[in-house]
Amino acid sequence: MKNIMSTVVKTQKRDKKENAKLRNSGFIPAIVYGYEVESQSIAVSEKDFTKTLREVGRNGVMKLDIDGKSVNVVLSDFQTNILKGQMIHADFLAINMKEELEVNVAVNVTGTSVGVSEGGMLQQPNRELTVTVKPSDIPDSIDIDVSGMAIGDTLTVADIREKVDYPISNEDDYTLVTVSAPRVEEETEDTEEEPETPPTTTEE
Repeated sequence: MKNIMSTVVKTQKRDKKENAKLRNSGFIPAIVYGYEVESQSIAVSEKDFTKTLREVGRNGVMKLDIDGKSVNVVLSDFQTNILKGQMIHADFLAINMKEELEVNVAVNVTGTSVGVSEGGMLQQPNRELTVTVKPSDIPDSIDIDVSGMAIGDTLTVADIREKVDYPISNEDDYTLVTVSAPRVEEETEDTEEEPETPPTTTEE
């Protein structure tokens, strides 16, 4: 937690024109709220924030310097410009380092499943888990070994709950990984249709 981002611009209200001006000046419009912090609009240096995010990770604890006060925060939410690959807004949650909080953590699949080796398809319908953990212990990701999964197998939260070091908030039937059978193109047989017989008419 040695990294400190200085909040350079602070505003209570912003319009779209002002946000664009901030972004063009190298700042990211943001909001900070939470533990012992009054919800307020701020802006952070895009350069400083990007550097800090790279060092501590998506779920890492950062420090904001707000009016000379150092506040521990995590990145709660953010918006990006997909075309430019640029963050355009951020939400920071101020936290109490002694209290646990719920965070979403990425699921990282490890190993090559038996089913995939046999031609099956591995799918991840859900790529995150919600866990309860102290801020200083938030993991970057949770590794799940799928090497033992065969074709037709499904791995859910119930299968890993006791193997993970953190309480998981998701339900037991929350599906993480499936290995489905390889797709087989169905052969269709062309059937010849018999021509319709025209109705017969009788002359009176």
